[in-house]
Amino acid sequence: MKNQSVYLKALVKGDTNQILKIYEASFPNVKRFVFQNKGNQADAEDVFQKALMQLTVRYKKEKFEIKSSFEAYLFTVCKNLWRRKLNKSKNEVTIDGVIELKSEERDIAMSVLEQERWEFFQEKLELISDNCKEILKRFFKKIAYKDIAKELGYNDENVVRQRVFKCKSKLSQMIKEDIRFKELKEL
Repeated sequence: MKNQSVYLKALVKGDTNQILKIYEASFPNVKRFVFQNKGNQADAEDVFQKALMQLTVRYKKEKFEIKSSFEAYLFTVCKNLWRRKLNKSKNEVTIDGVIELKSEERDIAMSVLEQERWEFFQEKLELISDNCKEILKRFFKKIAYKDIAKELGYNDENVVRQRVFKCKSKLSQMIKEDIRFKELKEL
């Protein structure tokens, strides 16, 4: 876990040697992910750069702690950025072939906000019971109710549906009761 603060400080300072180590350790996985999801080399490089910028901006703004490995955290940021780009390109409307370009700063701010929302959600997910965690993780992966029932030893899919409903309600309640929810929701 020591590498996290070393890497984050290196990004802020522009320490070329440490940044090269970040590239060597993390870029191949990001590149593979982007290639597997309709991207190319330029897309992978762009996403990786944006992720590093996002981390730098966020760390300058407020020192934060990464609870997983730096590489895993960076990979998650890259995945979220790439998925956001894919979703955004699906929804772009062109007028006479011209796409309105949004400011880079706004894009980075939105990415940081999305990452903070994701971390907030993950934090709350960790607070629910282990049983609910297992059910919801499978539910979020879109595993069929009958398969969840089989995997977790429930009698039938109706029991799983009820558990999913109760667990989602509990998670939703925990999220809404946290004062940070309103801040993260409003932007």
